[in-house]
Amino acid sequence: MAITLPPLPYDVAALEPHLTKENLELHYGKHHNAYVVNLNKFIEEGKADGSKSLDEIIQASSAGPVFNNAAQIWNHTFYWSCMKPKGGGEPKGALADAIVRDFGSFAGFKEKFTNASVSQFGSGWGWLVWENGKLAVTSSGNADLPMKHGQVALLTCDVWEHAYYPTYKNLRPKYVEVFLANLVNWDFVTKNLGLAQK
Repeated sequence: MAITLPPLPYDVAALEPHLTKENLELHYGKHHNAYVVNLNKFIEEGKADGSKSLDEIIQASSAGPVFNNAAQIWNHTFYWSCMKPKGGGEPKGALADAIVRDFGSFAGFKEKFTNASVSQFGSGWGWLVWENGKLAVTSSGNADLPMKHGQVALLTCDVWEHAYYPTYKNLRPKYVEVFLANLVNWDFVTKNLGLAQK
């Protein structure tokens, strides 16, 4: 079974001016698509089991090319859904309550998430996860992702350089600031929290 490139939840220009059309054309159309092409090649060569779902391929793989490409497909698909046009700001309802309970305030969460994302050395991801019955902030390098650590991903910020170049050039802190202020799809995060709590 071939792995396909999932469609973006919005048009490539929909996140402007915060992430440009050029940024998404490169990130989604080139980087994300390359992971799909590579994984399908591994399936054709018998190095990955094409009868398994993407999640199953990830869980069955140890560090290496198959895991890296499969996990990056999952990470990017999840990342696109973490954003929406006219997003950002502060969440409401059950998610807001959980953030206050586990981080003291939205400002407390924002500081932890920003620090985790900005301080991730090299390429990687900042995450809000559900772990042991509460919210937690973490980061991961390269293609690593929460499901390999018994965590449920609720929100991610891609901090590979290709995520914010050319829009923000080398200004990762500015990109993370804009991500939280203008891009986060809190409805998607709230849905993930509800599923994690079941």
